[in-house]
Amino acid sequence: MQITPHDVLIVVDIQNDFCPGGALAVPEGDAVIPVIQRVAPLFHHVILTQDWHPDGHTSFASSYATRKPFEQVELSYGLQTLWPDHCVQGTPGAEFHPALRLPQAELILRKGFRPHVDSYSAFFENDHSTPTGLDGYLRERGFQRVFLAGLAYDYCVHYSAIDARRAGFEAIVLRDACRAIDPSSDARIHADFAQAGVVEITTAQLSRPA
Repeated sequence: MQITPHDVLIVVDIQNDFCPGGALAVPEGDAVIPVIQRVAPLFHHVILTQDWHPDGHTSFASSYATRKPFEQVELSYGLQTLWPDHCVQGTPGAEFHPALRLPQAELILRKGFRPHVDSYSAFFENDHSTPTGLDGYLRERGFQRVFLAGLAYDYCVHYSAIDARRAGFEAIVLRDACRAIDPSSDARIHADFAQAGVVEITTAQLSRPA
């Protein structure tokens, strides 16, 4: 698949807390970093997303007296999975992994900073109505296709790709540049992507025009 100047690579949440040893570690999460580092120079444009939660965020199990991580609660916008405290603003866990070196990135989009709503997608908060501003940014810059890589395949990459399609962009997920919290979710995610028109490829299929 040939990359053009109208394409953008969105690198999702490569942060210490999502990598081995972190508060919400994705299995083999750091394995995506060398893959991303290898293919990022093929792209004319790169965007990074960063989970950026305040203390006491509504998605943290610690915010509830009787709840444990990975339980679900009903909030104003629907069911919310409760997580261990992670990617808290200003903490080492919220920082990008030190092996991720993408100084060419043109935008760092922070999400999940509103105390009372979580944000998996790079486009909308979990209420599916509060925008992050990414849609408008991409349109004003003239981008047409978004390529997604990062963590986690079954959460933030998944929701970002689906919302990219809903916003009218072509969405391509670089499967070997992603890892899932729950690897058994692959079949469900594949089905969601197929229904939404999200394309999945490997980084070996990427090329720049000659």
